Amino acid sequence: MQLYTLSYLPLNIELESKMVLKKLTSSHKALAELKGMSKSIPNQTILINTLGLQEAKDSSAVENIITTHDDLYKAELKTNNIESLESKEVQNYIEALKKGFELINNQKLLTNRMIIEIQATLEKNNAGLRKVPGTTLKNNSTGEIIYTPPQDHQTIMDLMSNLEKYINDNEISDLDPLIKMAIIHFQFESIHPFYDGNGRTGRIINVLYLVLQNLLDLPILYLSKFIISNKGDYYKKIQAVRDHKNFEDWILFVLEGVEQTAMDTIQTITQIQSLLLKQKHQIRKNYKFYSQDLLNNLFKHPYTKIEFVEQDLKVSRITAANYLNTLSDDGILTKKKLGVTNYYINHELFDILSK
Repeated sequence: MQLYTLSYLPLNIELESKMVLKKLTSSHKALAELKGMSKSIPNQTILINTLGLQEAKDSSAVENIITTHDDLYKAELKTNNIESLESKEVQNYIEALKKGFELINNQKLLTNRMIIEIQATLEKNNAGLRKVPGTTLKNNSTGEIIYTPPQDHQTIMDLMSNLEKYINDNEISDLDPLIKMAIIHFQFESIHPFYDGNGRTGRIINVLYLVLQNLLDLPILYLSKFIISNKGDYYKKIQAVRDHKNFEDWILFVLEGVEQTAMDTIQTITQIQSLLLKQKHQIRKNYKFYSQDLLNNLFKHPYTKIEFVEQDLKVSRITAANYLNTLSDDGILTKKKLGVTNYYINHELFDILSK
């Protein structure tokens, strides 16, 4: 198959068709509603942890790295039990996502150095940008090579430098940020700059870009679930851009993903908010040990343990155990054992996240 020649950004193509402009309106509306809804949960780490773990699971599933919610939350407990390779991969993803969010919050930029650091956190290696030719993308069913990304190291570096400018310099293009996100994602995946982790790194870049553009305050708009549900279309539409420069269908696909995912996330946050208020009243009414820090702990960690409560509330181990065992005895939490360690499930929160 012939090597596809990538264009440098910005593209000299009309990208704001009537259909795209119409779709932009509803996509931005849903995204703005999500941004507002995220403020209803006062402790930001609750959403970053719970929704970030969900995204880590789904984004890894796009790459056929499959784990269960139970395995994922058990891995969060960090006991001495042996974790599955899959759950470790998912843990690496959430670590990389949080690393990226920390970096852009500090720098207000998303540079190639940061992208390399995100990928290194994800893959637990320091291989950096590809230097050796031979990387191709194949049809998983037939094994046929469907796309050959740039092979020369200098070309990869030049294209990534161009992409870095496109991400950070708004004067290069006056396109709507959501259209630019679709272009950035296509360009990154087509450069395919790393030996491994390109898909997951690219999906982290998506949400970080939305935060950079002030369309979100938190990295909580994750397209992985939408991609899983429409995996065939995702790959087909990316390839149609390479083969036929059909950007309109690709952009419309991404905008639909933004809108659907925003609405789904709003529903999830609404359910979390309702449960949080319910358990707040329940614990405050019935127990003298109620505190906002305790409530935050139960929602930040769907599976919590004595050590987490000790750390978050600055209480003794005996006191932390008493809190959790009391809530377990009264049915607010479910107590389980993993090896020699007890852990406690906020089962109503688990039900929301694992639907």
